[in-house]
Amino acid sequence: MPTNLSRSLLLSSAAGFGLSLLSALPAGAHGSADAGVMAGALHPLMGIDHLLLLVGVGLTAARFGPLLLGFALGGALLGSVFGSFGGQLPGAELLAALAVSAVGAVLLMSDKLQRPLPLVSAVLGSAVAVHALLHGQEAAGTSSWWLGALLASALTIGVSFVAGRRLNQRQNLLAAGALVVLGGVLALAPL
Repeated sequence: MPTNLSRSLLLSSAAGFGLSLLSALPAGAHGSADAGVMAGALHPLMGIDHLLLLVGVGLTAARFGPLLLGFALGGALLGSVFGSFGGQLPGAELLAALAVSAVGAVLLMSDKLQRPLPLVSAVLGSAVAVHALLHGQEAAGTSSWWLGALLASALTIGVSFVAGRRLNQRQNLLAAGALVVLGGVLALAPL
């Protein structure tokens, strides 16, 4: 069997298997934010929508500069405060999954925009705000969960940022496309 054909079959099989696993998962891992530091630290790794969004934040900052992390942080603060005071957003779980796709889509089309930074900043801040809103609604007053989640989130973004700096343009486009597809799969999984 030619090498290109076997590589193509392997990639197709891996993608199909990964998508079938994702389709069995709920869109988020949102529940209670009061289980301690370790539970908070595990959330970014176990909540697939959270993990993918954080990877998207790191890749976006690697592409456009670390200044964008300020927009992500601002979105996180606004969303979590709004949620902790009882703020609601219809379809927030669905929007949190679609936010992953939005970050991937803006990365894919950023080369075609004349001034991509305002749009990228707005999409990134909004995507993080929607996700943070859900966590704000879970807030139970314990700071240890939040500390664990913050540290693990920062580490995940940092690793994604460093990896994103090392990817070539084709790899960056593939990663952005994967975010678009996986966010869509997460959005459709509950159906």
